[in-house]
Amino acid sequence: MLTKHLAQVLDTLNMKALLIWAVLLNFYKLLKTGDCTSTHDQVLSIQVTTHQQADIVRNMSSQYETVLWSPASPEHIRADTEVHLFVPANNLGTVTDLLKTHHLIYQVLLDNTEELIEMQTRNESSDPRSSASYYERYHSLEDIYYWINKTAQEHPDMVKVILIGSSYEKRPLYVLKLSGRQERAEKRAIWIDCGIHAREWISPAFCLWFVQYSLNFYNLNNDITEMLNSMDIYVLPVMNPDGYKYTWTTNRMWRKNRSLSKESNCVGTDLNRNFDANWCTKGASNRPCDEIYCGQFPESEPEAEAVANFLRSHKDSVKLYLSIHSYGQMLLFPYSCSNEEVPNHAELFELVQEAAMKIRRHYRNNYKYGASAKTISYSCSYHNPTATMGHSVHNVDVINPLAHTVPYTLSAIYPVQLKPGFIHEEHTSPVCQWPSKT
Repeated sequence: MLTKHLAQVLDTLNMKALLIWAVLLNFYKLLKTGDCTSTHDQVLSIQVTTHQQADIVRNMSSQYETVLWSPASPEHIRADTEVHLFVPANNLGTVTDLLKTHHLIYQVLLDNTEELIEMQTRNESSDPRSSASYYERYHSLEDIYYWINKTAQEHPDMVKVILIGSSYEKRPLYVLKLSGRQERAEKRAIWIDCGIHAREWISPAFCLWFVQYSLNFYNLNNDITEMLNSMDIYVLPVMNPDGYKYTWTTNRMWRKNRSLSKESNCVGTDLNRNFDANWCTKGASNRPCDEIYCGQFPESEPEAEAVANFLRSHKDSVKLYLSIHSYGQMLLFPYSCSNEEVPNHAELFELVQEAAMKIRRHYRNNYKYGASAKTISYSCSYHNPTATMGHSVHNVDVINPLAHTVPYTLSAIYPVQLKPGFIHEEHTSPVCQWPSKT
């Protein structure tokens, strides 16, 4: 009897233990999510139809820990516009309730940004020799620096690394000079910069892809071979290394550099709006806490100053200035700050029109194109964005430090903000793809 009774007691204790474990597991899951329903950070697409709704969304974009993805700043939220707003999970209920209260139509653009961020940083290999798949992933700043050195070592006859300066936090600004193996006198040059906005990860990824593609297809693709033989190409893979590093370690949504201001506790300047070209006029802000803060004075930031100085020293040879951004699908040229046309407007328009047609023909992507101020819904005072948070343009400025001496100034804006891959991503036709060798 005693043995039987003891067995019943043990059975009861085991059942209670299992119940306790089940409760603890559920409690643990609750702590992780903060709610009984699985809620995540989301990106909402909001349709603004009236001036009153524009005021509401404008206020909302500067509260509740939200991040405005599109347009570039709250002042550009107007009637009959689409707004992309990042909303953290802890404020999602409040924001959606406000939208419903004011009869604002919205839909979820991205349902779980944390999962996408985790996927973005999950790389199987950091070795550039691993395979072409290396260029289908995003890479940390350390990996990019390693790639720069490795690429120069493997192609000493075609790649030269130039240190043009350092960032606010003293990280190097490396430019790769690509040249063909045929020496020609008085070669013209192209400048390409990537990663001016920290969170636009596809921008540095494109620069890496472009360099490797050019090297791989030299003497195999006629266009690439002729271009490298007749022109030097200067490529700056990461113009904002401090901000880029910060997006990998602390805040994926960070946009500016990491400089400190004497006027405020807020950190960072929008490097795209720090050049000495219509500095801090419409489309920029003189408030240090704003995402489009223009800095204390033109070229106050070491990153912008280094780029401007390099271009000034090469103003006789650089004929094309190309800045790569994300989150939009646009090919833009000056002006951003005026509806006035540049002297070679017709030539630039024909150039981007043909490029857009080829993209649509080969990849079925539709790119808007034209002068920045006329192509997007506002004029501005910057260099050019749309960021990995691509605003119908979350950064679209075409500002060239040498606007009056470089005849061809363009900005390419890619359609990716938070995607784990950028070449074979579902719903995003490949922008970067290995072509034929003819």
